[in-house]
Amino acid sequence: MAFNRRSKNITQGVSRSPNRSMYYAMGYEKADFDNPMIGIANGHSTITPCNSGLQKLADIAIATIKEEGANPQVFGTPTISDGMSMGTEGMKYSLISREVIADCIETAVNGQWMDGCLIIGGCDKNMPGGMIAMARTNVPSIYVYGGTIKPGNWKGKDLTIVSAFEAVGEFSMGRMSQEDFDGIERNACPSAGSCGGMYTANTMSSSFEALGLSLMYSSTMANPDDEKTGSAAQSARVLVEAVKRDLKPRDIISRKSIENAVAVIMATGGSTNAVLHYLAIAHAAEIEWTLEDFERMRLRVPVICNLKPSGEYVATDLHRAGGVPQVMKLLLDAGLMHGDCMTITGRTLAEELVDVPSQPATGQDVIRTIEHALYKQGHLAILKGNLSPEGCVAKISGLKNPVITGPARVFDDEYTAMDAIMADQIKPGDVLVMRYLGPKGGPGMPEMLAPTSALIGKGLGESVGLITDGRFSGGTWGMVVGHVSPEAFVGGTIALVLEGDSVTIDAHQQLIQLNVADDEIARRRSLWKAPAPRYTRGVLAKFAALTSSASKGAVTD
Repeated sequence: MAFNRRSKNITQGVSRSPNRSMYYAMGYEKADFDNPMIGIANGHSTITPCNSGLQKLADIAIATIKEEGANPQVFGTPTISDGMSMGTEGMKYSLISREVIADCIETAVNGQWMDGCLIIGGCDKNMPGGMIAMARTNVPSIYVYGGTIKPGNWKGKDLTIVSAFEAVGEFSMGRMSQEDFDGIERNACPSAGSCGGMYTANTMSSSFEALGLSLMYSSTMANPDDEKTGSAAQSARVLVEAVKRDLKPRDIISRKSIENAVAVIMATGGSTNAVLHYLAIAHAAEIEWTLEDFERMRLRVPVICNLKPSGEYVATDLHRAGGVPQVMKLLLDAGLMHGDCMTITGRTLAEELVDVPSQPATGQDVIRTIEHALYKQGHLAILKGNLSPEGCVAKISGLKNPVITGPARVFDDEYTAMDAIMADQIKPGDVLVMRYLGPKGGPGMPEMLAPTSALIGKGLGESVGLITDGRFSGGTWGMVVGHVSPEAFVGGTIALVLEGDSVTIDAHQQLIQLNVADDEIARRRSLWKAPAPRYTRGVLAKFAALTSSASKGAVTD
């Protein structure tokens, strides 16, 4: 196999290179230097079930790359378990881990001058971190998702990790027995794999199929199943071929392919985090993409998948119903995707979907037709107003009426808000304002799954609004608005809200408004003083110093 410019750099113009000595120490032979060096960014860890099943995928990728005549070079990437860190100071490291993962992969791929990279990940930030690195390094690359977890079960009811969070609210209200609370906690996560609904990990992996940098069907396979290892092996073969053709991520990532990815996010009812992450991916690929583009796509693309958190089913159900390719075929036939976009296989998206049925299978309710969509428009609405002039993200699926005006209940951290919810101090009609939780203020923009799940568990999901400059878990649903920009820490209007102020969330008008006179807001702004940073050293301090606004993707470069 002819080596390309990267592997050639090892010995170029040097008859006796000292570089080779270190390769010989690892078992390389002289002929190996004529073959590509393929990085395997392995996110395996025993920190979380999302990543505990990744080593078998790395092992099969290593073996396959060798069989294909290339040289696998394995290195590790870290992960933070969002589900485990939720509601703790550890959650502040979650979004930061996206940047750390991207930096790790960029450092290894460019530092070792690799010819290509196969990235394996599981938990939420593994996917965008890996894709950002692909766009930065721009060597032939493919993403191998670790796979979804299988649904848990308690007394005949399917469970996900969100079931455990919502059970806290149910139990505290006296609507759940100790036996059921313990049963849900013990049985919500029965295997390795990422959280099972259309939460952030499955949202991002599904969108990577549409983007063109993961294999068809790979995002909805369950980690324990044999087909997952088969897909990892095929991914390795496809990558070696892409190295031969020099087919790079920036040949694939384009404005049109990002539109394809966002179309799938809308159609599947995906996570609000996808907005933040695709802003960052587009930034890394140097493609113009803004919040307004998400709203443009929302107005075009219906929600056609009945998936948790606001629907009924999980990723394994979607897989049995035809997976993401079936969703894409429906969108493509409706003129809602670009079939001419290139994929990592060297075929166009339309060519990849040619054998997929034009209609979903009968006898299932996971994937609907366009004509029988759950919602005629997408579920991730971009709101603006005096409370968020740069824009923010509302998740409006599952709501009977995504409009509320009510008194502000103001909290400067997550923990006091959670205490108020659990103490039944939050009433129907209230609008929680949780602030100083943005990219700089958190720092790290933590997710608010604990308070939103507690509201759901207490029966307040439809009647209480929640506004934050932080983020939400992909498992969140309800009257929630996140990513408020500018954030409180830099003096955004959210910092000026007082307890009892009237606040409006109106997804129909795409409005988020503090119902206070402009001169009063100006008076409050003149009195506002920036708080001291919560961290002054280490990675949290570095992220706070470097990060952009959430409206720009909270990027650090």
